[in-house]
Amino acid sequence: MASLEYYVQESQNLAVLGETASYIPALDEQDPSQFAVCLIDENGNQFLAGDTSTSFTLQSISKVISFIYACEEMTLDYVLQYVDVEPTGDSFNSIIRLENTEFGKPFNPMINAGAITITSLLPGQNREEKFQHLCDFMGKMIGKPVKINQEVYESEIKTADRNRSIAYYLKSNHILQGDVESVLDVYFRHCAIEVTVESLARIGLILSNDGVDPITNERFFSKEISKVAKALMLTCGMYNASGKFATFVGLPSKSGVSGGILSVAEHEDLQGLQGKIGIATFGPAIDPIGNSVAGIEFLKRISIEYDLSIF
Repeated sequence: MASLEYYVQESQNLAVLGETASYIPALDEQDPSQFAVCLIDENGNQFLAGDTSTSFTLQSISKVISFIYACEEMTLDYVLQYVDVEPTGDSFNSIIRLENTEFGKPFNPMINAGAITITSLLPGQNREEKFQHLCDFMGKMIGKPVKINQEVYESEIKTADRNRSIAYYLKSNHILQGDVESVLDVYFRHCAIEVTVESLARIGLILSNDGVDPITNERFFSKEISKVAKALMLTCGMYNASGKFATFVGLPSKSGVSGGILSVAEHEDLQGLQGKIGIATFGPAIDPIGNSVAGIEFLKRISIEYDLSIF
């Protein structure tokens, strides 16, 4: 059986097959050859490899966190009045499904329409409160204050015409709550939150353990919300490659166009890691769909080698 180090190196070699996200100028400046991996188990044991000190922005991975937080604060039933839990098979920024359904309700929280809607439901009297509450929630999970990458945030604002179109369409159908521009500002900011693979893997560990940090025994969200979030990650978390990823990798995962992937797993002995496991990878060279080339390769290889698939 090959080591995790071997799979890291072999996966990083495939980064040349991808490109950085050029449509967001600040992301296009990332080094496409970088790759980092972190796995954390329920006993606090870690595997770290690659460019692990490099920070990157959450991008669409923040959709999982905002969904969980909205459900925990506003209840799952309330949130699901505004966003469904069905896969689409469409690209993450598609507007087609909104026009083809009677009420224009987003199909799931992992696409832009759904995530923007979820952002409008976050608790708080204004954009500053909404964002700060979300940051506080995330900061408690990773054990340190959360900050955004200002350059990425500003870059997203300047290239957000399609997201603005989606948001105004949602508003016209009475799905989006509150002021469109304020909601979008919070959305752009939580997409621009910076993490390392270590802090992201810690969130994965909590998800893997149904909302409880097994290291501190602190509960952050309910088991019910955790189950729904992981189901959405499995069926909708890898953009319009989610079906293939579920079939051939079989790990609840969420990717972002910055190159990050958040995954959850469980194993009796994954190179010394045991029980519930949070996994995070970062490789900014992405495929045409928006998923990290090296990250997907690494997850596929270890899933097959260690039989991690939930199926």
